Amino acid sequence: MAIEDTRFLALESENLSNQDQNNPGEESNVLREDRKDKLAALREKGLDPYPHTYERSHELAEIKTRYEDEVDTGEETDDLVKVAGRIVGFRDMGKACFLDLKDGTGELQGYTNVDLLGEDGYETLTELDIGDFVGLEGIVFATNRGELSVKVNSFQLLSKSLRPLPEKWHGLQDVEKRYRQRYLDLIANEESKNTFVARSKLISSFRRQLDDMDFLEVETPLMQPAAGGATAEPFVTHHNALDQDLYLRIAPELYLKRLIIGGMEKVYELGKNFRNEGVSTKHNPEFTTIEIYQAYADYEDAMELTEQLIVNSARESIGTVQPELEEGQLDLTPPWNRVSMVSAVENRTDISDLRNKSVQELTEFAESRNLELPESEDEPVWGDFVELLFEKYIEEELFQPTFITDFPTDISPLAKTKRNGEGDLTERFEVFVAGIEVGNAFTELNDPLEQRERFRKQVEKEEKKKDEEFLKALEYGMPPTAGIGIGLDRLLMALTGADSIRDVILFPAMRRKE
Repeated sequence: MAIEDTRFLALESENLSNQDQNNPGEESNVLREDRKDKLAALREKGLDPYPHTYERSHELAEIKTRYEDEVDTGEETDDLVKVAGRIVGFRDMGKACFLDLKDGTGELQGYTNVDLLGEDGYETLTELDIGDFVGLEGIVFATNRGELSVKVNSFQLLSKSLRPLPEKWHGLQDVEKRYRQRYLDLIANEESKNTFVARSKLISSFRRQLDDMDFLEVETPLMQPAAGGATAEPFVTHHNALDQDLYLRIAPELYLKRLIIGGMEKVYELGKNFRNEGVSTKHNPEFTTIEIYQAYADYEDAMELTEQLIVNSARESIGTVQPELEEGQLDLTPPWNRVSMVSAVENRTDISDLRNKSVQELTEFAESRNLELPESEDEPVWGDFVELLFEKYIEEELFQPTFITDFPTDISPLAKTKRNGEGDLTERFEVFVAGIEVGNAFTELNDPLEQRERFRKQVEKEEKKKDEEFLKALEYGMPPTAGIGIGLDRLLMALTGADSIRDVILFPAMRRKE
Protein backbone atom coordinates (compact mmCIF):
# COMPACT_ATOMS: atom_id res chain seq x y z
CA MET A 1 0.00 0.00 0.00
CA ALA A 2 1.36 3.43 -0.92
CA ILE A 3 1.63 5.68 2.09
CA GLU A 4 0.32 9.20 1.63
CA ASP A 5 1.10 12.05 3.98
CA THR A 6 -2.19 13.92 4.39
CA ARG A 7 -0.38 16.91 5.96
CA PHE A 8 -2.94 17.96 8.52
CA LEU A 9 -1.63 19.54 11.69
CA ALA A 10 -2.35 18.59 15.28
CA LEU A 11 -0.04 20.94 17.11
CA GLU A 12 -0.57 21.37 20.79
CA SER A 13 -0.73 25.13 20.39
CA GLU A 14 -4.03 24.75 18.53
CA ASN A 15 -5.53 23.29 21.67
CA LEU A 16 -5.06 26.67 23.31
CA SER A 17 -7.95 28.04 21.29
CA ASN A 18 -10.30 26.22 23.65
CA GLN A 19 -8.89 28.14 26.60
CA ASP A 20 -8.90 31.77 27.67
CA GLN A 21 -6.48 33.50 25.24
CA ASN A 22 -6.18 36.44 27.62
CA ASN A 23 -4.36 34.29 30.19
CA PRO A 24 -1.34 32.74 28.47
CA GLY A 25 0.34 32.01 31.81
CA GLU A 26 -2.72 30.07 32.94
CA GLU A 27 -2.80 28.16 29.65
CA SER A 28 0.83 27.22 30.05
CA ASN A 29 0.23 25.98 33.59
CA VAL A 30 -2.71 23.83 32.43
CA LEU A 31 -0.61 22.26 29.69
CA ARG A 32 2.28 21.68 32.08
CA GLU A 33 0.02 19.89 34.56
CA ASP A 34 -1.39 17.79 31.72
CA ARG A 35 2.12 16.78 30.70
CA LYS A 36 3.06 15.94 34.28
CA ASP A 37 0.03 13.62 34.38
CA LYS A 38 1.28 11.94 31.20
CA LEU A 39 4.72 11.60 32.76
CA ALA A 40 3.23 9.85 35.78
CA ALA A 41 1.22 7.54 33.52
CA LEU A 42 4.35 6.57 31.59
CA ARG A 43 6.12 5.67 34.82
CA GLU A 44 3.14 3.61 35.95
CA LYS A 45 3.54 1.60 32.74
CA GLY A 46 7.12 0.87 33.75
CA LEU A 47 8.63 3.14 31.08
CA ASP A 48 11.68 5.29 31.80
CA PRO A 49 10.92 8.79 30.42
CA TYR A 50 14.55 9.93 30.87
CA PRO A 51 16.91 7.09 29.81
CA HIS A 52 20.67 7.60 30.01
CA THR A 53 21.57 7.25 26.32
CA TYR A 54 20.41 6.18 22.86
CA GLU A 55 22.65 4.80 20.14
CA ARG A 56 21.89 6.42 16.79
CA SER A 57 22.98 4.92 13.50
CA HIS A 58 22.55 8.21 11.59
CA GLU A 59 21.95 11.90 12.11
CA LEU A 60 18.92 13.13 10.18
CA ALA A 61 20.94 15.06 7.61
CA GLU A 62 22.91 11.88 6.86
CA ILE A 63 19.69 10.08 5.96
CA LYS A 64 18.72 12.80 3.49
CA THR A 65 22.21 12.98 1.97
CA ARG A 66 22.45 9.21 1.59
CA TYR A 67 18.95 8.40 0.30
CA GLU A 68 17.21 11.47 -1.11
CA ASP A 69 18.20 10.87 -4.73
CA GLU A 70 18.09 7.07 -4.53
CA VAL A 71 14.60 6.25 -3.24
CA ASP A 72 11.69 6.74 -5.64
CA THR A 73 8.15 7.72 -4.65
CA GLY A 74 6.46 4.89 -2.75
CA GLU A 75 9.67 2.83 -2.69
CA GLU A 76 11.01 1.08 0.42
CA THR A 77 14.62 0.17 1.15
CA ASP A 78 15.89 -2.74 3.21
CA ASP A 79 18.06 -0.43 5.32
CA LEU A 80 17.28 -0.30 9.03
CA VAL A 81 18.22 2.96 10.74
CA LYS A 82 18.03 4.40 14.24
CA VAL A 83 17.51 8.16 14.52
CA ALA A 84 16.68 10.50 17.37
CA GLY A 85 15.49 14.05 17.94
CA ARG A 86 12.72 16.33 19.16
CA ILE A 87 9.13 15.92 17.93
CA VAL A 88 8.19 19.20 16.22
CA GLY A 89 5.11 18.07 14.32
CA PHE A 90 2.47 15.36 14.69
CA ARG A 91 -0.36 14.23 12.39
CA ASP A 92 -2.60 11.50 13.81
CA MET A 93 -4.99 9.76 11.40
CA GLY A 94 -6.51 7.29 13.83
CA LYS A 95 -4.73 4.04 12.98
CA ALA A 96 -1.64 5.66 11.44
CA CYS A 97 0.39 8.80 12.07
CA PHE A 98 3.23 10.96 10.80
CA LEU A 99 5.62 12.81 13.06
CA ASP A 100 8.32 15.36 12.24
CA LEU A 101 11.60 14.82 14.01
CA LYS A 102 14.33 17.46 14.41
CA ASP A 103 17.93 17.00 15.53
CA GLY A 104 20.95 19.26 15.37
CA THR A 105 21.42 18.63 11.65
CA GLY A 106 17.90 18.96 10.25
CA GLU A 107 14.42 17.46 10.09
CA LEU A 108 13.02 14.14 8.87
CA GLN A 109 9.58 12.58 8.81
CA GLY A 110 8.61 9.37 10.55
CA TYR A 111 5.58 7.22 9.75
CA THR A 112 4.02 4.36 11.66
CA ASN A 113 0.70 2.60 12.30
CA VAL A 114 -1.02 0.19 14.66
CA ASP A 115 0.19 -2.88 12.76
CA LEU A 116 3.83 -1.80 13.04
CA LEU A 117 3.78 -0.90 16.75
CA GLY A 118 0.89 -2.89 18.15
CA GLU A 119 -2.07 -1.38 20.02
CA ASP A 120 -0.19 -0.51 23.21
CA GLY A 121 2.88 0.85 21.46
CA TYR A 122 0.82 2.95 19.08
CA GLU A 123 -1.26 4.36 21.92
CA THR A 124 1.87 5.32 23.85
CA LEU A 125 3.39 7.03 20.80
CA THR A 126 0.27 9.06 20.03
CA GLU A 127 0.12 10.28 23.61
CA LEU A 128 3.53 11.91 23.28
CA ASP A 129 3.70 15.69 22.90
CA ILE A 130 5.33 18.25 20.66
CA GLY A 131 8.73 18.88 22.22
CA ASP A 132 9.38 15.35 23.48
CA PHE A 133 12.62 13.67 22.42
CA VAL A 134 12.29 10.20 20.90
CA GLY A 135 14.42 7.57 19.23
CA LEU A 136 12.95 5.89 16.15
CA GLU A 137 13.97 2.63 14.53
CA GLY A 138 12.77 1.55 11.10
CA ILE A 139 13.46 1.33 7.39
CA VAL A 140 14.02 4.24 5.02
CA PHE A 141 11.31 4.80 2.40
CA ALA A 142 9.57 7.52 0.39
CA THR A 143 5.88 8.35 0.85
CA ASN A 144 3.35 8.52 -1.94
CA ARG A 145 4.20 12.22 -2.16
CA GLY A 146 7.88 11.43 -2.51
CA GLU A 147 9.00 12.59 0.94
CA LEU A 148 11.89 10.68 2.40
CA SER A 149 10.82 9.12 5.71
CA VAL A 150 11.46 6.39 8.25
CA LYS A 151 8.84 3.64 8.62
CA VAL A 152 8.94 3.15 12.39
CA ASN A 153 8.72 -0.35 13.83
CA SER A 154 9.89 0.63 17.34
CA PHE A 155 10.52 3.78 19.32
CA GLN A 156 11.87 4.94 22.68
CA LEU A 157 10.96 8.06 24.64
CA LEU A 158 14.24 9.83 25.44
CA SER A 159 13.05 12.92 27.31
CA LYS A 160 9.56 14.07 28.29
CA SER A 161 9.02 17.80 27.74
CA LEU A 162 6.93 19.41 30.48
CA ARG A 163 6.42 22.79 28.82
CA PRO A 164 4.90 23.50 25.38
CA LEU A 165 7.18 24.90 22.71
CA PRO A 166 6.56 28.12 20.76
CA GLU A 167 4.23 27.54 17.82
CA LYS A 168 6.55 25.82 15.34
CA TRP A 169 5.32 27.29 12.10
CA HIS A 170 5.46 30.92 13.16
CA GLY A 171 8.68 30.93 15.15
CA LEU A 172 9.33 32.85 18.32
CA GLN A 173 8.60 36.52 17.59
CA ASP A 174 8.83 37.99 21.10
CA VAL A 175 12.26 39.64 20.91
CA GLU A 176 12.82 39.85 24.66
CA LYS A 177 11.86 36.21 25.13
CA ARG A 178 14.27 35.26 22.34
CA TYR A 179 17.12 36.88 24.29
CA ARG A 180 16.09 35.72 27.76
CA GLN A 181 15.22 32.18 26.68
CA ARG A 182 17.71 31.61 23.89
CA TYR A 183 17.04 27.87 23.93
CA LEU A 184 13.48 28.55 22.69
CA ASP A 185 14.81 30.92 20.05
CA LEU A 186 17.16 28.21 18.77
CA ILE A 187 14.35 25.66 18.66
CA ALA A 188 11.87 27.92 16.89
CA ASN A 189 14.04 30.10 14.62
CA GLU A 190 16.36 28.39 12.16
CA GLU A 191 17.85 31.75 11.18
CA SER A 192 18.97 32.35 14.75
CA LYS A 193 20.58 28.93 14.97
CA ASN A 194 22.40 29.55 11.68
CA THR A 195 23.78 32.81 13.08
CA PHE A 196 25.38 31.04 16.01
CA VAL A 197 26.73 28.26 13.83
CA ALA A 198 28.34 31.03 11.76
CA ARG A 199 29.74 32.57 14.95
CA SER A 200 31.45 29.32 15.88
CA LYS A 201 32.93 28.98 12.40
CA LEU A 202 34.08 32.61 12.47
CA ILE A 203 36.01 32.09 15.70
CA SER A 204 37.50 28.81 14.45
CA SER A 205 38.61 30.49 11.24
CA PHE A 206 40.47 33.27 13.05
CA ARG A 207 42.27 30.74 15.24
CA ARG A 208 43.16 28.45 12.36
CA GLN A 209 44.52 31.25 10.19
CA LEU A 210 46.69 32.73 12.93
CA ASP A 211 47.94 29.32 14.05
CA ASP A 212 48.92 28.58 10.44
CA MET A 213 50.94 31.83 10.42
CA ASP A 214 52.83 30.72 13.54
CA PHE A 215 51.09 33.10 15.94
CA LEU A 216 50.87 31.77 19.50
CA GLU A 217 47.53 31.84 21.30
CA VAL A 218 48.08 33.09 24.85
CA GLU A 219 46.03 33.95 27.94
CA THR A 220 46.31 37.07 30.05
CA PRO A 221 44.53 38.00 33.30
CA LEU A 222 40.84 38.83 33.31
CA MET A 223 41.28 40.47 36.71
CA GLN A 224 43.90 43.22 36.58
CA PRO A 225 45.31 45.62 39.21
CA ALA A 226 45.02 48.54 36.77
CA ALA A 227 42.37 48.98 34.06
CA GLY A 228 44.36 49.77 30.93
CA GLY A 229 44.64 49.24 27.22
CA ALA A 230 41.55 51.26 26.32
CA THR A 231 39.42 54.16 27.49
CA ALA A 232 36.36 52.75 29.26
CA GLU A 233 34.71 52.43 32.66
CA PRO A 234 35.78 49.15 34.28
CA PHE A 235 33.99 46.71 36.56
CA VAL A 236 35.62 46.75 40.01
CA THR A 237 35.87 43.82 42.40
CA HIS A 238 37.82 43.14 45.57
CA HIS A 239 40.15 40.25 46.27
CA ASN A 240 39.79 39.39 49.94
CA ALA A 241 43.02 37.41 50.42
CA LEU A 242 45.14 40.05 48.69
CA ASP A 243 43.05 42.86 50.18
CA GLN A 244 43.12 44.89 46.98
CA ASP A 245 40.75 46.10 44.33
CA LEU A 246 40.96 44.46 40.92
CA TYR A 247 39.38 45.38 37.59
CA LEU A 248 37.78 43.12 35.01
CA ARG A 249 39.87 43.79 31.95
CA ILE A 250 38.66 46.32 29.42
CA ALA A 251 41.36 45.12 27.00
CA PRO A 252 44.33 42.69 27.10
CA GLU A 253 46.65 45.05 25.22
CA LEU A 254 49.17 45.99 27.91
CA TYR A 255 49.74 42.38 28.91
CA LEU A 256 50.16 41.22 25.33
CA LYS A 257 52.78 43.91 24.77
CA ARG A 258 54.67 42.55 27.78
CA LEU A 259 54.93 39.27 25.87
CA ILE A 260 56.33 41.06 22.82
CA ILE A 261 58.91 42.65 25.14
CA GLY A 262 59.69 39.17 26.48
CA GLY A 263 60.51 37.86 23.01
CA MET A 264 57.22 36.21 21.96
CA GLU A 265 57.11 37.96 18.61
CA LYS A 266 53.71 36.87 17.28
CA VAL A 267 50.87 36.43 19.78
CA TYR A 268 47.10 36.65 19.93
CA GLU A 269 44.35 36.28 22.50
CA LEU A 270 40.72 35.50 21.76
CA GLY A 271 38.41 36.08 24.70
CA LYS A 272 36.13 38.28 26.76
CA ASN A 273 36.49 41.94 27.70
CA PHE A 274 34.24 43.85 30.10
CA ARG A 275 33.12 47.48 30.14
CA ASN A 276 30.82 48.91 32.79
CA GLU A 277 28.95 51.16 30.40
CA GLY A 278 25.62 51.45 28.62
CA VAL A 279 23.82 48.68 26.76
CA SER A 280 22.78 49.45 23.18
CA THR A 281 22.40 47.83 19.78
CA LYS A 282 26.21 47.91 19.43
CA HIS A 283 27.31 47.56 23.07
CA ASN A 284 27.14 44.68 25.52
CA PRO A 285 29.05 44.93 28.82
CA GLU A 286 30.67 41.54 28.14
CA PHE A 287 31.97 41.07 24.60
CA THR A 288 34.39 38.96 22.58
CA THR A 289 37.49 40.27 20.83
CA ILE A 290 40.65 38.97 19.30
CA GLU A 291 43.84 40.98 19.85
CA ILE A 292 46.89 40.28 17.71
CA TYR A 293 50.46 41.60 18.11
CA GLN A 294 53.34 41.18 15.69
CA ALA A 295 56.89 42.41 16.21
CA TYR A 296 58.72 44.22 13.39
CA ALA A 297 55.45 45.26 11.73
CA ASP A 298 53.48 48.50 11.42
CA TYR A 299 49.90 49.57 10.78
CA GLU A 300 50.27 49.01 7.02
CA ASP A 301 51.07 45.37 7.76
CA ALA A 302 48.15 45.33 10.20
CA MET A 303 45.77 46.51 7.47
CA GLU A 304 46.83 43.68 5.18
CA LEU A 305 46.48 41.10 7.95
CA THR A 306 43.07 42.46 9.04
CA GLU A 307 41.82 42.32 5.46
CA GLN A 308 43.03 38.74 5.04
CA LEU A 309 41.58 37.49 8.33
CA ILE A 310 38.13 39.02 7.80
CA VAL A 311 37.82 37.95 4.15
CA ASN A 312 38.77 34.34 4.89
CA SER A 313 36.66 34.12 8.04
CA ALA A 314 33.63 35.48 6.17
CA ARG A 315 34.06 32.87 3.45
CA GLU A 316 34.32 30.08 6.02
CA SER A 317 31.53 31.25 8.35
CA ILE A 318 28.78 32.56 6.05
CA GLY A 319 29.94 30.96 2.80
CA THR A 320 30.53 34.15 0.81
CA VAL A 321 32.49 37.41 0.70
CA GLN A 322 29.53 39.16 -0.95
CA PRO A 323 26.57 38.73 1.43
CA GLU A 324 23.22 40.24 0.53
CA LEU A 325 22.12 42.53 3.36
CA GLU A 326 19.03 44.70 3.70
CA GLU A 327 21.05 47.79 2.72
CA GLY A 328 22.53 46.10 -0.37
CA GLN A 329 25.30 43.71 -1.31
CA LEU A 330 28.39 43.90 0.85
CA ASP A 331 31.61 43.21 -1.06
CA LEU A 332 34.62 42.20 1.02
CA THR A 333 36.84 41.59 -1.99
CA PRO A 334 40.26 43.24 -1.40
CA PRO A 335 41.69 45.82 -1.61
CA TRP A 336 39.52 47.88 0.75
CA ASN A 337 39.14 51.64 0.71
CA ARG A 338 41.62 53.65 2.81
CA VAL A 339 40.72 57.18 3.91
CA SER A 340 42.33 59.38 6.55
CA MET A 341 39.99 60.56 9.31
CA VAL A 342 40.86 64.21 8.70
CA SER A 343 40.18 63.94 4.96
CA ALA A 344 36.90 62.15 5.57
CA VAL A 345 35.69 64.89 7.93
CA GLU A 346 36.85 67.69 5.62
CA ASN A 347 35.10 66.15 2.61
CA ARG A 348 31.83 65.55 4.43
CA THR A 349 31.57 68.79 6.47
CA ASP A 350 33.22 71.26 4.08
CA ILE A 351 35.60 72.26 6.86
CA SER A 352 38.84 73.25 5.18
CA ASP A 353 42.27 72.97 6.78
CA LEU A 354 40.87 70.98 9.71
CA ARG A 355 44.27 70.35 11.27
CA ASN A 356 44.79 74.05 11.85
CA LYS A 357 41.37 74.68 13.38
CA SER A 358 41.43 75.56 17.06
CA VAL A 359 39.35 73.88 19.74
CA GLN A 360 37.32 77.09 19.99
CA GLU A 361 36.58 77.12 16.26
CA LEU A 362 35.52 73.49 16.33
CA THR A 363 33.38 74.13 19.42
CA GLU A 364 31.55 76.90 17.56
CA PHE A 365 31.08 74.69 14.50
CA ALA A 366 29.67 71.87 16.63
CA GLU A 367 27.30 74.24 18.43
CA SER A 368 26.06 75.60 15.09
CA ARG A 369 25.11 72.04 14.13
CA ASN A 370 23.60 71.20 17.56
CA LEU A 371 26.31 68.61 18.18
CA GLU A 372 27.40 67.81 21.72
CA LEU A 373 30.34 65.90 23.08
CA PRO A 374 29.63 63.21 25.69
CA GLU A 375 29.38 64.67 29.18
CA SER A 376 32.76 64.96 30.89
CA GLU A 377 34.45 67.06 33.54
CA ASP A 378 37.51 67.38 31.31
CA GLU A 379 38.18 70.12 28.80
CA PRO A 380 37.70 68.77 25.27
CA VAL A 381 40.73 68.41 23.02
CA TRP A 382 41.06 68.83 19.26
CA GLY A 383 40.78 65.10 18.63
CA ASP A 384 37.49 64.90 20.54
CA PHE A 385 35.85 67.18 17.98
CA VAL A 386 37.36 65.42 14.99
CA GLU A 387 36.02 62.12 16.33
CA LEU A 388 32.62 63.69 17.07
CA LEU A 389 32.28 64.98 13.50
CA PHE A 390 33.41 61.66 12.08
CA GLU A 391 30.90 59.68 14.15
CA LYS A 392 28.07 62.08 13.30
CA TYR A 393 28.56 62.47 9.55
CA ILE A 394 30.59 59.56 8.27
CA GLU A 395 30.66 56.38 10.36
CA GLU A 396 27.27 54.90 9.50
CA GLU A 397 27.76 55.69 5.78
CA LEU A 398 30.78 53.38 5.53
CA PHE A 399 28.88 50.38 4.18
CA GLN A 400 31.64 48.82 2.08
CA PRO A 401 34.73 47.80 4.09
CA THR A 402 36.90 50.85 4.76
CA PHE A 403 40.04 51.65 6.73
CA ILE A 404 39.84 55.04 8.42
CA THR A 405 43.44 55.99 9.15
CA ASP A 406 45.63 58.52 10.97
CA PHE A 407 43.69 59.33 14.14
CA PRO A 408 44.48 62.40 16.26
CA THR A 409 47.25 61.79 18.79
CA ASP A 410 45.35 63.28 21.70
CA ILE A 411 42.71 60.51 21.50
CA SER A 412 45.22 57.71 20.71
CA PRO A 413 47.48 57.38 23.77
CA LEU A 414 48.98 54.01 22.78
CA ALA A 415 49.67 54.67 19.08
CA LYS A 416 52.92 55.87 17.52
CA THR A 417 52.85 59.29 15.83
CA LYS A 418 53.19 59.37 12.06
CA ARG A 419 56.72 58.91 10.86
CA ASN A 420 56.74 62.05 8.70
CA GLY A 421 56.84 64.33 11.72
CA GLU A 422 53.09 64.98 11.89
CA GLY A 423 52.93 64.82 15.68
CA ASP A 424 49.22 65.63 15.83
CA LEU A 425 48.34 62.35 14.05
CA THR A 426 49.10 58.71 14.76
CA GLU A 427 49.58 55.55 12.74
CA ARG A 428 46.24 54.18 13.83
CA PHE A 429 43.26 52.88 11.90
CA GLU A 430 39.76 51.63 12.53
CA VAL A 431 38.04 49.29 10.08
CA PHE A 432 34.35 49.69 9.25
CA VAL A 433 32.07 47.11 7.65
CA ALA A 434 28.37 47.70 6.95
CA GLY A 435 28.50 50.95 8.95
CA ILE A 436 29.91 49.21 12.05
CA GLU A 437 33.36 49.73 13.56
CA VAL A 438 34.75 46.20 13.85
CA GLY A 439 38.45 46.75 14.44
CA ASN A 440 41.12 49.10 15.78
CA ALA A 441 44.88 48.90 15.22
CA PHE A 442 48.12 50.87 15.66
CA THR A 443 51.74 51.02 15.00
CA GLU A 444 52.39 50.61 18.73
CA LEU A 445 54.08 53.36 20.72
CA ASN A 446 57.33 51.87 22.04
CA ASP A 447 59.12 54.96 23.36
CA PRO A 448 58.85 54.49 27.15
CA LEU A 449 59.33 58.18 27.98
CA GLU A 450 56.72 59.35 25.50
CA GLN A 451 54.33 56.63 26.69
CA ARG A 452 54.78 57.76 30.30
CA GLU A 453 53.98 61.34 29.31
CA ARG A 454 50.90 60.27 27.33
CA PHE A 455 49.69 58.25 30.32
CA ARG A 456 50.31 61.23 32.60
CA LYS A 457 48.02 63.39 30.46
CA GLN A 458 45.43 60.63 30.26
CA VAL A 459 45.47 60.12 34.02
CA GLU A 460 44.95 63.85 34.58
CA LYS A 461 42.10 63.89 32.10
CA GLU A 462 40.30 60.72 33.17
CA GLU A 463 41.44 60.21 36.78
CA LYS A 464 42.80 56.80 35.87
CA LYS A 465 45.55 54.79 37.50
CA LYS A 466 48.74 54.35 35.46
CA ASP A 467 49.92 50.80 34.82
CA GLU A 468 53.39 51.22 36.29
CA GLU A 469 54.27 47.58 35.62
CA PHE A 470 53.68 48.08 31.91
CA LEU A 471 55.73 51.27 31.85
CA LYS A 472 58.55 49.47 33.65
CA ALA A 473 58.42 46.62 31.13
CA LEU A 474 58.51 49.09 28.23
CA GLU A 475 61.74 50.55 29.56
CA TYR A 476 63.44 47.19 28.87
CA GLY A 477 62.73 47.80 25.17
CA MET A 478 59.93 46.75 22.83
CA PRO A 479 60.67 46.20 19.14
CA PRO A 480 58.61 47.97 16.45
CA THR A 481 55.20 46.32 16.74
CA ALA A 482 51.77 46.35 15.15
CA GLY A 483 48.70 45.56 17.23
CA ILE A 484 45.17 44.75 16.07
CA GLY A 485 41.92 44.40 17.98
CA ILE A 486 38.82 43.01 16.24
CA GLY A 487 35.39 42.83 17.87
CA LEU A 488 34.01 39.45 16.84
CA ASP A 489 30.45 40.21 17.96
CA ARG A 490 30.34 43.35 15.84
CA LEU A 491 32.01 41.64 12.90
CA LEU A 492 29.32 38.96 12.92
CA MET A 493 26.67 41.69 13.10
CA ALA A 494 28.16 43.29 9.99
CA LEU A 495 28.41 40.01 8.05
CA THR A 496 24.86 38.86 8.85
CA GLY A 497 23.06 42.22 8.84
CA ALA A 498 21.94 41.80 12.46
CA ASP A 499 20.13 44.82 13.91
CA SER A 500 21.48 44.37 17.43
CA ILE A 501 24.54 42.90 19.10
CA ARG A 502 22.09 40.84 21.17
CA ASP A 503 21.25 38.90 18.01
CA VAL A 504 24.81 37.54 17.82
CA ILE A 505 25.51 36.89 21.54
CA LEU A 506 23.91 33.71 22.85
CA PHE A 507 23.18 35.13 26.30
CA PRO A 508 23.29 38.96 26.16
CA ALA A 509 23.03 41.21 29.20
CA MET A 510 19.41 41.92 30.13
CA ARG A 511 17.80 44.09 32.76
CA ARG A 512 16.61 41.96 35.65
CA LYS A 513 12.90 41.19 35.56
CA GLU A 514 11.04 42.13 38.72
